[in-house]
Amino acid sequence: MKKTVRAELILENGVRFKGNAFGYIKETVGEVVFTTGMTGYQETLTDPSFAGQIVLMTYPLIGNYGINLEDMESKKPYLKGFIVREKCDIPNNFRCEMTLENFLYQNKIMGLEGIDTRMLTRILRDNGTMKGIITTRANDLTPSQITQKFEAYSNADAVKEVTIDEPYTISGSGIHLAVLDCGIKRGIIRDLSKKGCRLSVFPAFTSAEEILSVDPDAVFLGNGPGDPKDIPEVVENVKKLIDSGKPILGICLGHQLISLALGCDTKRLKFGHHGGNHPVKDLSTGIVYITSQNHNYVVSDLSDQVEPTFINSNDGSIEGIRHKTKPIYSVQFHPEATPGPKDTSFLFDRFIKIAGEVKNNA
Repeated sequence: MKKTVRAELILENGVRFKGNAFGYIKETVGEVVFTTGMTGYQETLTDPSFAGQIVLMTYPLIGNYGINLEDMESKKPYLKGFIVREKCDIPNNFRCEMTLENFLYQNKIMGLEGIDTRMLTRILRDNGTMKGIITTRANDLTPSQITQKFEAYSNADAVKEVTIDEPYTISGSGIHLAVLDCGIKRGIIRDLSKKGCRLSVFPAFTSAEEILSVDPDAVFLGNGPGDPKDIPEVVENVKKLIDSGKPILGICLGHQLISLALGCDTKRLKFGHHGGNHPVKDLSTGIVYITSQNHNYVVSDLSDQVEPTFINSNDGSIEGIRHKTKPIYSVQFHPEATPGPKDTSFLFDRFIKIAGEVKNNA
């Protein structure tokens, strides 16, 4: 029988949670965030937008259908740690290729189970996202050592960590999209490809000149981790892409980058939006959609160039914008929403139609 290894989560405010370590046993430091999805833990694990974070699952039982490598949203997980109330050691699914614990071990991710996840969620909700340490030697760490570990932590290079190294293309018979990969999920690429788009995918820090050199019909800015203000060089490139007159669509981090490029501002949310059950209101129709989201930052002050298109029904934060005169649009949520919901997948179709019309009228 496998020996139980005790571990603790130590939060910045001094609160501690004792539980059992699993996966790859090592000390880890990261921002502790909670996600409210009831399914899709594998997509959560492999979403690059979680880079540098310790992710808490609010649903109590995780791992019951195992891990299927076909459902990976990136080549590997980039998160710093994974916290669950209870992990399943005997998954039951015909597609299962390995257990949750084996997956974390292979990818050197520290896991923690057996803590009161509801209490931890309430602490994060009331106090906001904070840094945390998962360690097996909590009693050996002095307060100054703990402080030093928190001060040494930085997530400023998250996009550099998750972006691709070289450009690549995916053939298609439809419009030609230049895609900026700041940590884009595979589900987005799959959905755009299924809709017939020809894709030219570029690393996050590719110059606007190089992107435009392939003569795309439109530009797509995908999701990614961290603070958009940590990558000002990407914002400058987005400004040049806007000046090109090409139709542009951004989601998640791409939404924030477009907003900054258009003179808007961004700010950090208290505890972020993570999970597949966030209500968003379409300001043009009044319809409320349930969306998948994963971000700690949000667009705040809008410039005179844009107008809001969606707002979050829970906290009133801005969830979408459009340029008043140019074919530029962005949303904070995920229309592809792997593993779901897919209420807003029509936004991809709408943008593809607009891009086609602009191309035909050029």
